[in-house]
Order: sequence, then structure tokens, then C-alpha cells
Amino acid sequence: MLSLHQLRCFLTVYEQGSLTAAAEELGYAQPSISEQIRTLEKSIGLQLFRRVGRGVVPTTVADTLRPHAEATIAAAEEALRAVQQVKAFETGTIRFGMFGSARLYVSATLVTDVLERYPGVRVEIIGQNSTEVLDDLRRGRLEAALIAAPPTNEGIDVLPVARDEMVYVSLDPERTATPVTARRLAEARLVLADTTYRATDSMRLALRRMLHEAGLNPQTRIEVEDVETAIEVVGRGLADTVVHAGAAKQLVPRLAPGATWTSLRPRQYETFAIVHRIGATLSPAAQLMIELAVARIRQVAEPIR
Repeated sequence: MLSLHQLRCFLTVYEQGSLTAAAEELGYAQPSISEQIRTLEKSIGLQLFRRVGRGVVPTTVADTLRPHAEATIAAAEEALRAVQQVKAFETGTIRFGMFGSARLYVSATLVTDVLERYPGVRVEIIGQNSTEVLDDLRRGRLEAALIAAPPTNEGIDVLPVARDEMVYVSLDPERTATPVTARRLAEARLVLADTTYRATDSMRLALRRMLHEAGLNPQTRIEVEDVETAIEVVGRGLADTVVHAGAAKQLVPRLAPGATWTSLRPRQYETFAIVHRIGATLSPAAQLMIELAVARIRQVAEPIR
């Protein structure tokens, strides 16, 4: 029976052309290397080396065995690396980027999905806004993320996977009785989230584009950071807001009971996409998070195939 240790000793002797040099290379005594070669020759019933002076010369049998020995060692090392990767995966930290609105109705179920498969891992869902998540991705702090598709994608691979409608939310049922036009939107008392990212937030950019195309300018009465606060303000009757339909379904019943929502006219959608750096080799952890995140977001938003 051949052993990996015998094959390593054989390859080292073959490369070094000397039992003594091979022993020094491997950190063993020379008699130990000689014994491994003798045992290997006994196992195959053929001579591998001929002594010439102070060195050895490989036989034709050794020439034939060499590529197979190299392939066997490489396969064993790859198997060990694979097992170690799985061990590190199952006990390490999985980080995944996700922007705020999607995080509200996907992240908890996503974490559940991960822990059901790998109960020993530590999970981090990173990000508040797509702009922030993209920055972390470009800086190498994240491997992959689910974001609202950016207007530009230099150096980033973008895979659209779903879309969600933007809806107008109000405590006054008359304001949601019909779809909200650009003019009504421009005249409304609005509270909008993501104030830190107001210049780059994809939803705000879409609303600005909708108003500018109608020759109108957007304005807000109240600026807040998170969608939850925006919905709470709506629930107090202080302003109306525009959010993703998925966020409205999750938050309005809890934070603004009695509020309703309607579409914009024309309807406005935001595309959700999986992103990672172009040419990146994604780890098993990143691939897992992408698979699970896509499945979850497609359950709550309209899939893009």
C-alpha cells in the first residue's frame, strides 16, 4: 500500500538527485528517507533509483511514477484545503451587504436561512444605504451585496434580480384614493428617509427625475434617516412619504395604523441587484449569501429573470 509520505519522499529524492539532499529538504535523517524508498520499491516490486557516485539516478519506472505521484499529492492537498475551507466556513463569520429598505423585510429571514444550514457561523448584515454598501464593496470590506441598482457601475458586476414599486403612503385616505401624479407629489408635505444620502439615494433620484420630467422641483418638509421614522411621522399625520411597497407592507400596519398607500403615476420601480467587484472570485460564503438573498428578495418583490 502506497502512502502519501512515501510519495513525498520519492518526489523529493527525484528532484534533488540525492538521498542526503532529500533528507535535508524534508528535515529527516537520511536512513529514514532510504527506508521509505525501499518500502515503496518493495510495494511496487520495481527499482526506482540507481546509485551513481554520491547521488541517485531515476529509473524509467521512477519517470513513469513521477506524474502520478505529483497528481496524488496535489489531490490530497486540495482535499485538505477543501475540508479546512468548510471548517472555517462553518465556524467563521459571513458578511453580506444590504441596503436599508430590503434589510427591513429580508434580513431576518436571510439570517434564519443561513443559521439553519450552518448553526456555527457568525452572521453580519452590513449597510443602511446602497451608496454606503457600494463604497464598502469597492474598498474590499464586502465581497457581495444586495442593493438598489446604482446609476453607474464602474468596476462593479451588477445582476438585477427583482424590482419593487415605489408607493405613496398617507394617513388621509383621500390622498391615496387615486395614483399620485408628479404635480400632487410636488405639492405634498413629504417626509423622506436616507437624508444623509439625499444626493445619491436611488429612490430620491427616481423621484427627482419624475418631477423634473414634469417641469417640477421636489421638496420635503421633514428629513429623517430611516424608513421606520418616516412611517411613524406619517402615522402621526404630520406628512406623507414614498417608500418601497415591501417596506409599506411590513411597517405601515405596525407604525402607522390606518395609513394606506397607492401607486405613483406613472408607476415608479426600483431595481434590486446583486453586486460584486468585476473579476472577483467569490468565496463559498459569498456564494451562499447570494443564493439565499436572491431567493428571499424574489419572494417579496417582483422577480427579474
